[in-house]
Amino acid sequence: MLQALLVSTVLSWVVILLLGVALLALARQVGVLHMRVAPAGALTTSAGPAVGSAAAAIPATTIEGTETTVGGHLHGVPLRLLMFVSPSCPLCKNLIPVAKSFARDERLQLVFIGDDDVAAQRQMIAEHSLGGYSFINGPEVGQAYEVAKLPYAVLMDEHGTILSKGLVNSREHLESLVIAHEMGIRSVQDYIGKLKAVVN
Repeated sequence: MLQALLVSTVLSWVVILLLGVALLALARQVGVLHMRVAPAGALTTSAGPAVGSAAAAIPATTIEGTETTVGGHLHGVPLRLLMFVSPSCPLCKNLIPVAKSFARDERLQLVFIGDDDVAAQRQMIAEHSLGGYSFINGPEVGQAYEVAKLPYAVLMDEHGTILSKGLVNSREHLESLVIAHEMGIRSVQDYIGKLKAVVN
């Protein structure tokens, strides 16, 4: 009986040690995969004003009828995030709460821009509590930035210089816009491309 207990104890310790080794091997493999998988970022397009260029001040009207401008110099606002959205875009609706949280955390001025039926836009504003945000509804801004797909975001500084831009559908994509600006690169894709060029 004592011998059986001793054998089972030894076998238990062997199994525990083997599980520990397997766990270490798995952790190493996860680390390798993490290094190989490129970070996702907002998909930058070549259309519209280029990153690094000064965005012209575009006259626009908010959905409430207030005259405003998009782009150009805006003193006292270090960073602005333009979010192009539509009530007919499911991704846009999912991203709006994320964009609100992201802008609050990063201390960005958040401006929503759309070009749709006013009643549908007002319903979306009510559903997502966007009453405290500037919401511009009209084709002028989207045409100036040559926005073809949604949701789309543009990050600019107080001088109206475009710092980064691209198609976004997650918080990670929004964060990549700020990261690209902080790293002094046009986009995360450009950074990855340079890394691959160095490796090859």
